[in-house]
Amino acid sequence: MEIASNPQYVSVVRLTTSGIANKIGFCLEGIEDIKVAVSEACTNAIKHSLDNRFSVEYTIFENGLTIQITDSGKGYDVEAVSKPNLEEPKESGLGLFIIQSLMDEVDIKSDIDHGTIIKMTKYLGVDN
Repeated sequence: MEIASNPQYVSVVRLTTSGIANKIGFCLEGIEDIKVAVSEACTNAIKHSLDNRFSVEYTIFENGLTIQITDSGKGYDVEAVSKPNLEEPKESGLGLFIIQSLMDEVDIKSDIDHGTIIKMTKYLGVDN
């Protein structure tokens, strides 16, 4: 799915994600975790990539769901992103930390000239 980089469209991605996650058997808590992670990834693509579009790709498999958010805009040095100080939290800069906390697997690839790919996986489990 290709989306214009407009914050108003994040709700469309959240709704789509919720429907897919529900259909494959995630519980309400798991669905909410996935929706928050997807929202953060979409917001990062909109705010930081400076690209006018980004794409969302869903891969459903037997025991889970992978969601990939891709933009072709301005990338960044993934290794240079430091972990947030949770003792003194800032108003921004928690997006990647939140995504990594809520999803089971997160793979981030970014290149200054070619954009960013955030690939997130959540597995169905006993609690989902």
